[in-house]
Amino acid sequence: MLSAATEVQCSPWRKNACCSVNTSQELHKDTSRLYNFNWDHCGKMEPACKRHFIQDTCLYECSPNLGPWIQQVDQSWRKERFLDVPLCKEDCQHWWEDCRTSFTCKSNWHKGWEWTSGVNKCPAGTTCRTFESYFPSPAALCEGLWSHSYKVSNYSRGSARCIQMWFDPAQGNPNEEVAKFYAEAMNTGAMPHGTGALLLSLALTLQLPG
Repeated sequence: MLSAATEVQCSPWRKNACCSVNTSQELHKDTSRLYNFNWDHCGKMEPACKRHFIQDTCLYECSPNLGPWIQQVDQSWRKERFLDVPLCKEDCQHWWEDCRTSFTCKSNWHKGWEWTSGVNKCPAGTTCRTFESYFPSPAALCEGLWSHSYKVSNYSRGSARCIQMWFDPAQGNPNEEVAKFYAEAMNTGAMPHGTGALLLSLALTLQLPG
């Protein structure tokens, strides 16, 4: 459980989190020791844009509600990832709108960086351009940035059918109901339209909480 001191850092998950206070605090640094990943690889990222990346990483590190979308991977820096999490369409739209004028040099941040210095840098032959140049649409950003960790949902925030990247913890965690819905749907084979066959196959290999 995160302490009251971390109310700003990853605050929605303070009462029920899968990450520590130290992890939460590290996520808010320009270059976190968690991954040695530098958001400012093409100059200073706009604060409004960086806020979404912090929220994204808080969701990844701290949320206890991503079980239905976890899959095992064999990578040196992690052993599992999530795939095709149905991100609420407003969350993706706002992420894209707030980042479109910041700069980057890649459209897939999962791989292909220059790491010889120990921190990610733009690889040779790439050019720093606006996010909008590399991600011409909200879906291009949210789905392409982390190799399809997210899938933009047709559902809106509050629908109980899509994951919210950020919420007011005083109002409860809306993602609990979303995760329960998808876990039950996978177990019965009654998936909502557009969620894909992949989640059905994951249901056969994951032991989901009841």
